[in-house]
Amino acid sequence: MPVLKPCDVWAEIVWLGRVDDRAATLAATPLPELHATFAGVEGEEHAGLTRPSCSRVTAQYPRNTEIRNTRQFSILAQEDLDAIAAAMGLDSLDPAWVGASMVVKGIPDFSHVPPSSRLQAGSGATLVVDIENRPCTLPAKVIDAVHPGAGKLFKPAAKGKRGITAWVEREGVFRLGDRLRLHVPDQPVWAHLAEVRG
Repeated sequence: MPVLKPCDVWAEIVWLGRVDDRAATLAATPLPELHATFAGVEGEEHAGLTRPSCSRVTAQYPRNTEIRNTRQFSILAQEDLDAIAAAMGLDSLDPAWVGASMVVKGIPDFSHVPPSSRLQAGSGATLVVDIENRPCTLPAKVIDAVHPGAGKLFKPAAKGKRGITAWVEREGVFRLGDRLRLHVPDQPVWAHLAEVRG
């Protein structure tokens, strides 16, 4: 098992939210704190120990196969949100518009933090990074409601900056202003990666 070494990289939680009803809207409701259980954020549309498989894993499963839910949290960096907004020609991009669970500030190139890294609050509440969250067209409708015509700009502007998905390893509360410590697995890149992706 790789050793998870803490490093001197910390992030501050600057925004928290919850998507209450994805069928109605992807927009998240801002909150001062989130209660994270092993199933995810209490009351969150993406919560659950399992989820139906989607287009991201069709190489492994038929659509709607019940699989482990590693997409309980959608976490973005404030630095990336600012860059996306600038690329879209907007003054700012509200994280609620993209269905964010959490926005952090202070970790460079946050969308490319290695999978299996941990984000741990002082309380011990811990999230495990799954993968980079690829941008999609779902936020377009929410953005268009505020900035008509700008929604289509989100997906290309967010490439490589959409944040990460994560799941709860240790339950607890995350609050605005909390500091998260980054723990990165001590594991080199697999030497055969190019062959497999060939």
